[in-house]
Amino acid sequence: MLLFLPILLQAYDPEIEAVMNRSRKEKQEERAAAAAAAASPAATAPARADGKIPVPAKFAAPFQACLDQAIESPDAGIAFAQKWRIDGGSFYARHCMGFAYARAERWTPAIVAFEQAAEEAERSGEMVEAARLWAQAGNAAMASGDLPKARGDFDAALARGLPDGLEKGEVHLDRARALVALNEPDAARDSLDIALVQAPKDPLAWLLSATLARRSGEMSLAQAHIARAVQLSPDDASVALEEGNIAVLTDHADIARAAWVRAMRLAPDAPPGKAAADNLSRLPVAQPAR
Repeated sequence: MLLFLPILLQAYDPEIEAVMNRSRKEKQEERAAAAAAAASPAATAPARADGKIPVPAKFAAPFQACLDQAIESPDAGIAFAQKWRIDGGSFYARHCMGFAYARAERWTPAIVAFEQAAEEAERSGEMVEAARLWAQAGNAAMASGDLPKARGDFDAALARGLPDGLEKGEVHLDRARALVALNEPDAARDSLDIALVQAPKDPLAWLLSATLARRSGEMSLAQAHIARAVQLSPDDASVALEEGNIAVLTDHADIARAAWVRAMRLAPDAPPGKAAADNLSRLPVAQPAR
C-alpha cells in the first residue's frame, strides 16, 4: 500500500457531498414528473403499465393544477393545496402541499404535510400511495438534516408493502443514505444489497455501495461496484472521483490519476472536481522507468 494514502484520504470526504446530498432539485423534478404522469387523463385506468396506481379521475385535474402552481410558485401551490384540502382534496391536496413546501425548501412543514398525507392515505386504504408519501417525508427529513426521522419515515414506507421494482429499490437506497450518515454501515449494507437488486440501473446505488465497501476495506467489492457505476454513468464527476479513490487504494495510481483528471474535467468548480484536484496534487509524480 502506498505510504501517502492515509494523508491523501483524510483531506476530504467527497462521498458526503457526492452521495449523501443527492440533488434536491433533481429529486423534486422526478417527483413532479411522476405525480404529473399519475394525474394524466390515463388516470381513469385501474393501473398503469409500470404498476403505479394512478390518481382517480375525481382528483386528477385539480392535482395537476396544484402541481403546476407549485412548480411556478411554491407559495401559490401552498395556497391552492390549502383551499383544495378544505374543499375535499383528500390526501392528494396534502401531497401537493408537501411538494410545494419542498419546492420552497421549507422542510419542516413539508415533512408534516407528507406524513399527514400518508396517514390519510392509510385511512383510505391506499397503502401503496401511503408508502410513497412516507418515502417523500423521509427525503424531506433528509434534506432538513433530521436523519433519525428520515430513517423512521423510510422504514414506514417499506412497511406499507411497496411492490418489487424500482420504487422499492429507491426507498432502500434512500434509507441506506440515511444509515450511512448515521454511521450504521451494517444496516446500510443490508438496504443497499436490496437496492442493487431492485434498482440495478441506478448508478447512485452502485456508487454508494462501492464507497461503503471501500470504507469497510472490502476492496474487491468496491472495485466491482465502482466499475458498474462507471459503466452506467461515465460522465458523472462523483463516480469518477470515487473510481480514483478506490484505484489509488488498490495500488493503481495510473487509473486513479486518469479518473481524477476526468472528474476535474467534468466538474471543475463543483466539490467532486475540487476534491479530485486536491487528490491529484498529492499524488506523487510518476518516475520514468530506468
